[in-house]
Amino acid sequence: MKIGFYTSTFNDRPLEEVVDFAASAGFDAIEIDVGGHIKTPDRVEAAVTLARSRGLSVSSITYFGNQLDADRDKRRELRTKTADFAKAIGEAGVPIFVIFPGRDDSASEDANYDDFAEFAIKLIAETQSSGLTFAIENWPGPRDNFIGTTPRGWQELFRRITDPRFGLEFDPSHLLRIGVDPYQAMEAVKDRIAILHAKDTAIDKDVLEAVGYHGKGWWQYKLPGLGLIDWPRFLRQARGAGFDGTLSIEHEDAAYGWPGKDLSARKEGERLGLDYLKNVLSRL
Repeated sequence: MKIGFYTSTFNDRPLEEVVDFAASAGFDAIEIDVGGHIKTPDRVEAAVTLARSRGLSVSSITYFGNQLDADRDKRRELRTKTADFAKAIGEAGVPIFVIFPGRDDSASEDANYDDFAEFAIKLIAETQSSGLTFAIENWPGPRDNFIGTTPRGWQELFRRITDPRFGLEFDPSHLLRIGVDPYQAMEAVKDRIAILHAKDTAIDKDVLEAVGYHGKGWWQYKLPGLGLIDWPRFLRQARGAGFDGTLSIEHEDAAYGWPGKDLSARKEGERLGLDYLKNVLSRL
């Protein structure tokens, strides 16, 4: 497995500085955030070339946005840009394009799944020549209601989208905080995992008892190894399932400068995550 990180942690820094840091720190890859470091489809090739010039592979490119936005004009605009990015990303030889399904609160559950599946199937068809894989991250969204972010949601999507070029950016940290066993969940979708997010979650049981699941302050995202995930077990399971892709650290640990605070602390967090994952992989 390769180890990389998601560049959103450094969205306040130019991409050249970010890839220089990644290379000097000993990372194998980076996952580039569109909003922070690419902006428009015509800049994809230059961003990818820059990363590769530093000896890094580009594991994936990620584009935030609610693909099921209830505002039809916003949805249409986002999907047009998504298709343009998909074409550019495929032509640049990047293997994975990560997007977010979102949700339309005004539509039924089935209508949401049907609509997103129809769009995803169209993207797959339009990028057949490049073979680009599309993946959704199981981030539940700002209101914890995005479709396709739970085991049942994945079943609904994969029933509709059977092409193996559609899969998951599997992030165990989100599953922990919504009460889903990440090991059991991964086993059920092991053949549809395109990339793994290396992020952990810590839960303060005393605060949870005081405020309940709908309260605040009882969970925090952490760097891998600083939360509840048993990473030796998790990565052994992934390897046993045949996964040999990229572990992409998504650094959202407030103890190490996130979000957008002390730059040296953020870099130290990335280094700690890299060292920890390297150690775990060396012992599997």
